[in-house]
Amino acid sequence: MARAAGVSPATVSRVFNGGNVTPARAQSVQKAAAALGFAPNRVARSLRKQRSSVIALIIPDIENPFFTSLARGVEDAAQRTSLSVVLCNSDEDTDKERRYLEVALGEQMAGVIVAAASRDEMDLGPLTARGVPVVAVDRRPRDAEVDAVRVDDWHGGEVATRHLVRAGYRRIACITGPAGASTSEERLAGYRDALRTARDEGAVADDAYVRHADFRVEGGRAAMRDLLALPEPPDAVLVANNLMTIGVLDALGEVDRTPPGVGVLSFGDVPWASLVRPSLTAVELPAYELGRTAADLLLQRMEGNTSPLQTVVLRTTLQIRESTAGPLTR
Repeated sequence: MARAAGVSPATVSRVFNGGNVTPARAQSVQKAAAALGFAPNRVARSLRKQRSSVIALIIPDIENPFFTSLARGVEDAAQRTSLSVVLCNSDEDTDKERRYLEVALGEQMAGVIVAAASRDEMDLGPLTARGVPVVAVDRRPRDAEVDAVRVDDWHGGEVATRHLVRAGYRRIACITGPAGASTSEERLAGYRDALRTARDEGAVADDAYVRHADFRVEGGRAAMRDLLALPEPPDAVLVANNLMTIGVLDALGEVDRTPPGVGVLSFGDVPWASLVRPSLTAVELPAYELGRTAADLLLQRMEGNTSPLQTVVLRTTLQIRESTAGPLTR
């Protein structure tokens, strides 16, 4: 292979093991490999290295567009170093999540990126004790000594709520995720803090307008129906993820109360947000960047980086559209 490509054997090895090689030499090696019909033996490589060239990505809900985009970020970063990604859907089930972690350990995977199931309860000790690099993404497991990449959820919740107040809404509800999940609690904390500072503007800070749901469509629908049954229903709602927002819009449609008469603001922008009528105001989450950054952190650890553990926090962006135009614009 080296003779056919006109390079050293060490260069060939770096090309197929993700080392630093100039584009011209890498192209020569790839052409020689194609001409000779060569393909790397990944099983043999794993035996030699005592670890595979596969990383696991464990996400809680494969149907959520947020996690689809996050997975794309992980895969794009991994492909640059010839790593393969195994996608595991825990379905917000901690038992299923635990089994995937056991598989990652048993199969000697090169590393693990994990977005914890809703209540953030997982034991990463067996992996870290064996030296398997782990990066937590989006949701950080409690008491886990691993690198993490997350969104500034408090800031997103605070900015979104302040926007609703400024638009003229006063009885602002919050439908957040399961109690105990870091994303649920931080978005809720931002919402509460914003309302406390907006009391002089007439905003109501009352936990009667707070509901915990399951980050699914039906959870959002049930929570919105419950809020609409209050003696004084909310005139706006901050919804902590995009799937629950679908349920919220459905529940509002059932009683012919639609935005912006009832303001709706979603965490997590989606491609169709600007297409529905009225278009949907959303907190845009950097899902792709979360995945890419998590993969980059993992790759650094796999290459021997021994620097202190770090947490990377990415900011959100508020995309203001028609669904929060104000209660008097209906």
